[in-house]
Amino acid sequence: MGKHISKSVWLLGFAVVLCCGVYPLVLWAIGQTVFPFQANGSMLKGPDGQFVGSLLIAQPFTKDGYFQPRPSAASYDGSSSASSALAASNYALRDRVARQIGPIAKYAGGPKADQLVAPDVEVWFQKDMFQSAPHIVAQWADAHNALAAAWVTGDPTHGAYVDDWSKAHPAVVAQFIKDNPAIPQPKAPDLAIVFFENFSKNNPGKFPSAVTTTGKDGKPQTAIRPVNAGSDIQSIFFDMWRQDHPDVALQEVPGDMVTTSGSGLDPHITLQNAEYQLDRVGAKWAADLKRDPATVRAEIEQILEQNASAPFFGLAGEKIINVLQVNLELRKRYGAPS
Repeated sequence: MGKHISKSVWLLGFAVVLCCGVYPLVLWAIGQTVFPFQANGSMLKGPDGQFVGSLLIAQPFTKDGYFQPRPSAASYDGSSSASSALAASNYALRDRVARQIGPIAKYAGGPKADQLVAPDVEVWFQKDMFQSAPHIVAQWADAHNALAAAWVTGDPTHGAYVDDWSKAHPAVVAQFIKDNPAIPQPKAPDLAIVFFENFSKNNPGKFPSAVTTTGKDGKPQTAIRPVNAGSDIQSIFFDMWRQDHPDVALQEVPGDMVTTSGSGLDPHITLQNAEYQLDRVGAKWAADLKRDPATVRAEIEQILEQNASAPFFGLAGEKIINVLQVNLELRKRYGAPS
């Protein structure tokens, strides 16, 4: 018995040393010798010599002077890799895509060819009529309760705004409690639908949005105000505008511009996606540098071509670019955007 136990212990010790010591050490040595860049996370440094990110993990870029990555269901968090898992039949998916398309959609033909749809969405919204019925905001909240509640819970200032509204409208809240006896002490999310219905009635053609102004102390102050134009109108109500204008031809948007990857961390976008963003990026750099927009656009287009590649050495798939890599090239060439 002791002989068998000793052999088992020796075998266990040998396996531990081999698998937990020698094998990892050999792989580490090979990685650091042959593939040091990849073995250390494919990290890139900025112009100041500091690490700014990995070529393998997407990160958000919000400034107009930078190319933007695909949407991320994981909020670009490397520790929370995930897809949205929303089915095609889920309205939340349609809503997310519509909100992304709204501010960038363009007409495909006619007298407004190549012009943005967003200004017309605002004009339509201000008329406060959807499918021949008044009160667009109320209709939106009634048709999509979850979206209305998400607006309240998605930002602390929204919840505080609804709380203030409920204190100023005790009769409306009392009626809600009467209609919903199971909720004797409603919170802001519970009141989302009646809030939007009341808001729409009292503010036709307007939506509650964050507005930043300069306070008496000279510092910026943000508060919720009724507005009839802006990014919230262009994005939230683009889908309803589209339903009211089903025959209007719009330019196609690259699929990867509005869809998430399986991991939510895809660092690449297609060259087509980048070219769709080129006008915005080029115009921003031209304005910052006070240079000819056409010349700057051509320079950035050349940067895209130089950094574009297709899988399997170009033998398969579309050309793609690494967003971080291209944005660093812009930073090196033009400096920091304003």
